[in-house]
Amino acid sequence: MQVLLKKAAGLEIETICPLHGPVLTENLGYYLGLYNTWSSYQPEEEGIVIAYTSVYGNTKRAVVQLAEKLKANGAPTVVVHDLARVDMAQAVADAFRYSKLVLATTTYNADIFPFMREFIDHLTERNFGNRTVGMIENGSWAPMAAKVMRSMLEKSKNLTYTETTVKILSALNETSAEQLQSLADELCRDYLAQQDATANKNDLTALFNIGYGLYVVTCNDGKKDNGLIVNTVTQVTNTPNRIAVTINKENYSHHVIKQTGVMNVNCLSVDAPFKVFEVFGFQSGRNVDKFANCEPLRSDNGLVFLPRHINSFLSLKVEQYLDLDTHGMFICSVTEARVLSDRETMTYTYYQEHVKPKPKTDGKKGYVCKVCGYVYEGEELPEDFICPLCKHGAADFEKIQ
Repeated sequence: MQVLLKKAAGLEIETICPLHGPVLTENLGYYLGLYNTWSSYQPEEEGIVIAYTSVYGNTKRAVVQLAEKLKANGAPTVVVHDLARVDMAQAVADAFRYSKLVLATTTYNADIFPFMREFIDHLTERNFGNRTVGMIENGSWAPMAAKVMRSMLEKSKNLTYTETTVKILSALNETSAEQLQSLADELCRDYLAQQDATANKNDLTALFNIGYGLYVVTCNDGKKDNGLIVNTVTQVTNTPNRIAVTINKENYSHHVIKQTGVMNVNCLSVDAPFKVFEVFGFQSGRNVDKFANCEPLRSDNGLVFLPRHINSFLSLKVEQYLDLDTHGMFICSVTEARVLSDRETMTYTYYQEHVKPKPKTDGKKGYVCKVCGYVYEGEELPEDFICPLCKHGAADFEKIQ
């Protein structure tokens, strides 16, 4: 499906005829977005699902407390499912719909309660992945549930496990209650950082996430928000903190930032899907509203920061500008710095090896775009050819060998 969507991106689609379901003729961008989300196994919404089984009610009491703590910490949605009583299909659907999952169950014959085993089997056979997972295990003297659940999830890809696992010995005590609070804080760290009232706006450890990586720089031209992908962000001094951001002069953001003197640098994390790079790297803010279909979050300077797929962001004020011929370098002071998660920063190498789709060139003759992998089939590539995906010109194509 991902390969198909990439090929379809260069077409003007008028009708979608699914094998199952109605023929689609309107609002196709929305439906294509859903196809992309589902086929890349990304969450549809931010939120936390708690799926549990409880024999005597003690695990349930822990789950109820956790749900209250998550809501108090700003979790946008908290969904709780008792797997012994809920429609299993609904629980599975919610696990795929939301971004985080907590599994809470009892040790049962040195294994886990059957309804939880069935639930995890449903997830893994449907390629569950790209989620944050926390666990609560219960056992009268030797809890085994977390170990069993984690082993069942080994076939799942790109799961991030919380550092905290809550271990209950029959009922909550002081130790496990503290673990429950730690789990709630860990799961909501990014939500707390997104809210003005609870964010640490001077967390300069955000500077540690700067490397030779990939970033989304956001700005605003006075009418709409804009963003672009850059890979040249550097901390140049620490007393005072100064950040250098280099942007191609042909990019619309260069013009906007030079006029406004402010920007946000969003540090992408390794969970960022290729769709992020398509939106912010393969189209221009001169003629596209890159934030048209979302409700953006804003920092103190009024600019957008991304709600997902970043581990931190920096709000910058331009102090100096250096003309570098084709590019401009903005030397900036830091006005705000927030850390949202501990996820690893997306490096350029990681993007090339794990995120960027590999071009399908086997058996084909023609040229391949070095930027996005689009394949032009033909003997000669026109000099004025523009890639339909990333909009780069013929100079960025190479002949298929």
